[in-house]
Amino acid sequence: MVAFRKMHGLGNDFVVLDGRPGAPGGAPVPTPALARALADRHRGVGCDQIALIEAAEGADLALRFWNRDGSESAACGNATRCVARAEMDRTGAAALTIRTARGTLRAEDRGGVAAVDMGRPLWGWRDVPLAEPLDTDRLPLPGEPVATSMGNPHLTFFVADAEAVDLAAFGPPWEAHPLFPQRTNVQVAQVIAPDRVRMRVWERGAGVTLASGSSSCATVVAGVRRGLLDRRATVALDGGELEVDWREDGLWLAGPAAEVFSGTLSPAWLDRVA
Repeated sequence: MVAFRKMHGLGNDFVVLDGRPGAPGGAPVPTPALARALADRHRGVGCDQIALIEAAEGADLALRFWNRDGSESAACGNATRCVARAEMDRTGAAALTIRTARGTLRAEDRGGVAAVDMGRPLWGWRDVPLAEPLDTDRLPLPGEPVATSMGNPHLTFFVADAEAVDLAAFGPPWEAHPLFPQRTNVQVAQVIAPDRVRMRVWERGAGVTLASGSSSCATVVAGVRRGLLDRRATVALDGGELEVDWREDGLWLAGPAAEVFSGTLSPAWLDRVA
C-alpha cells in the first residue's frame, strides 16, 4: 500500500508522497488522474496540491508538485516549507537543499519555523511567460496588474479593499487569460503599510486557497517593483501570516507548517482511480 502524509501551511493543504528508494510505502509518480483523485475532498484525501519527494543527486531531496486539477507545477512555496519542516524533524538537520523544477532551493530551521529560499524572481515577458512582449511592471489590462514568475506565473492586482473582491468570480477569467499561455495564479493585494500587505489568492489549477507561498513572494516582489512595499514584509492571507524577505542571498519565505495525519492508500482505491 502507498503511504502518504497530509500537511498544511496556513490551511493551504497538501498530500505528501515519498517516492525515494526504500521509503516505506513507496509512492508512484502521480498521473493527472491520480492527482485529481487524491485532491478530491469527498472521495479522496483532499488537498490543494500534491507533493512528491524523490531522491536527488547533489541535493538532500527533490520535490515535484501537482495541482488539484491534475496539472504539474514547477513551484509550491508552502508545500516546500512543509516537506522541509518534516524532513528536518526526521533527520535532525538544521538546513537542507531541495531540487525543484526551478532549481535547487535552500531551507533552514529558524527556531522551529521552516524558511525556504524560493529562488530569484523573474519578470521578463518571456520568463513569466506572456504571449507577447509587454511591460510586466504595469500590464495594459484593467487594474494595471504586475506579472512575475516564481517558477510559476503570477498576476498581482493592487486594490483598495482585498476583502471586497469576489475571488471565485474574479480569478477564473484572469487565470485563463490568453496573455498567459501557461495560465496564471492571481492575487489581489491591499497594501496596509510598507511592511504589511493583505493578500488573497486564486491559484492556477486549484482555485481559491487559504494561503500560497509563491503568491506571497510574487506579491512582495510586485510591491517592491511598484515602490509600494519594503523588501521585507508580512503577508496576511485568509489562513494566517507569512514572512517574505527579499535579501541579497535570496527571496526567503517563512511561516508555520503542520502535519495533520498520515495513512495509506488501498490497492483497491488506487486501481479504481488509475
